[in-house]
Amino acid sequence: MSVHQPTHRGSGFHLPSFRGNRAVPAPGEAVSAEAGAFTARAGVLVSVRVLMGFVFLWAFLDKTFGFGYATASGKGWIDGGSPTEGFLGHVAVGPMESTFHAWAGAAWADWLFMLGLLGVGLALTAGVALRLAALAGSVMMALMWVAEWPPAKHLSDGSASMSTNPFVDYHLIYAVVLIALAAVSAGDALGLGRLWARLPIVRDHRWLR
Repeated sequence: MSVHQPTHRGSGFHLPSFRGNRAVPAPGEAVSAEAGAFTARAGVLVSVRVLMGFVFLWAFLDKTFGFGYATASGKGWIDGGSPTEGFLGHVAVGPMESTFHAWAGAAWADWLFMLGLLGVGLALTAGVALRLAALAGSVMMALMWVAEWPPAKHLSDGSASMSTNPFVDYHLIYAVVLIALAAVSAGDALGLGRLWARLPIVRDHRWLR
């Protein structure tokens, strides 16, 4: 790597001044840079928001219709299956193990769980009510985190829990992403967030924003 040397000699040692060598951007270039930054920011927010929405919507659809992925064909909610019985009924660790077993398969638990998945998924996809979505989604993620209880090294039967991290797992990351999307009003970027915010009821109750 070559270093440009000045043509004149001066006394002492001087560090190169990078600030002085920068060209001052023209007004048009500054506007273009700001527009490019906004476009990149909007693209990131839209991508994260829609992808997170699809995570919740897919879980709702798969558990409702039994696509054969996490929910076996013929075991969907519309087929009489329970969206919570399989997961909560097999909780094998943590301080709420017996509580989750009691909740497993209960009609109220099924309805709350499925409405939560659908509501959070639609809100994220459309970009509306992100604060409510962040609250509901974070509560769901917290309960799932407790159900899997990553801090445990062993399950109730003594077998290894196979936990990959005692604190941070995808449930925690999802919750943080939901809160971040609500904090930056991600629904305003290529979403219905601005229209939603203009509704009289939303203007009067900012927690609906």
